[in-house]
Amino acid sequence: VRVPQMVMVTFDDAINNNNIDLYKEIFNKQRRNPNGCDIKATFFVSHKYTNYSAVEEMHRLGHEIAAHSITHNDDETFWTEASVEDWAKEMAGSRLIIEKFGNITDNSVVGTRAPYLRVGGNRQFKMMEEQSFLYDSSITAPLRNPPLWPYTMYFKMPHRCHGNLQNCPTRSHAVWEIVMNELDRREDPTIDEELAGCAMVDSCSNILNGDQFYNFLTHNFYRHFDQNRAPLGLFFHAAWLKNNPEYLDAFLYWVDEVIENHPEVYFVTMTQVIQWIQNPVSIDSAKNYGPWQEKCSPGPRVDCLVANSCKLSTDELPGEALRMHTCARCPNKYPWLNDPTGDGFL
Repeated sequence: VRVPQMVMVTFDDAINNNNIDLYKEIFNKQRRNPNGCDIKATFFVSHKYTNYSAVEEMHRLGHEIAAHSITHNDDETFWTEASVEDWAKEMAGSRLIIEKFGNITDNSVVGTRAPYLRVGGNRQFKMMEEQSFLYDSSITAPLRNPPLWPYTMYFKMPHRCHGNLQNCPTRSHAVWEIVMNELDRREDPTIDEELAGCAMVDSCSNILNGDQFYNFLTHNFYRHFDQNRAPLGLFFHAAWLKNNPEYLDAFLYWVDEVIENHPEVYFVTMTQVIQWIQNPVSIDSAKNYGPWQEKCSPGPRVDCLVANSCKLSTDELPGEALRMHTCARCPNKYPWLNDPTGDGFL
């Protein structure tokens, strides 16, 4: 097989002081892909409590920033039933906030993930087409061998709509789906027949210690590597690694071992996966593949060493005083659904 094994690490929700140190530890500039570039990940950023100076820094380091909504509305049925306009306010609005306050001017915010992975059916994907998003990564595929490669929504999904009450699209849409392949959490696949897979790593509730987690990572890596080399998705929330240091140790041990033993493996962003699918290269050529060399190994930060700390409120969130860090100048109001630029003209 001459296909590189891509690994897509993602983190969901706000980027702020609760997880900046964790990301520095994982992406420590020592962990490198076979092309000599730093390993990369994708961050699905929700707005509230996000530090946009930190978002700007993650982007500068070559990680991908994607939209995960403004409100992260806790009512899961909201996302299932949201209108095209609701989805646009949440996701295009999120992109606008990220670009403006994270100073991201290269049109690289092209992906979405629905809060709670609550897919919005045809309405979500119609919005994505209208707003020129490139891909979604919210749809779960049930555990299967071999796992699935990302696909486009032009055609019928190559798997059933998985999950209770999920609202999958039924029409054709010009959008990619970086499908969330469920991972196999069975300690002994020969006997644990009935144990379902899990899409987010932290929803694999039977992982109880670092050794189990290491075995889980290794088993699922070879499920992809030895079968069809579909990109391996490892989808996290930062708190799960931060609150369980032995999981973090096991994860970093596994990453370092893979880098050490597998010159075929690249830790890349979701956009970099799509770039490879659209223009594939062999393992040998991957070392000189342009799209995987962008922002290869950036040096230390030189500008915005002290961000603006803006104390803000908005009529949309009465009674809340929120602090927002950004290298841009402070807006008049806390950016929110009806005023994503924070100008205060509702």
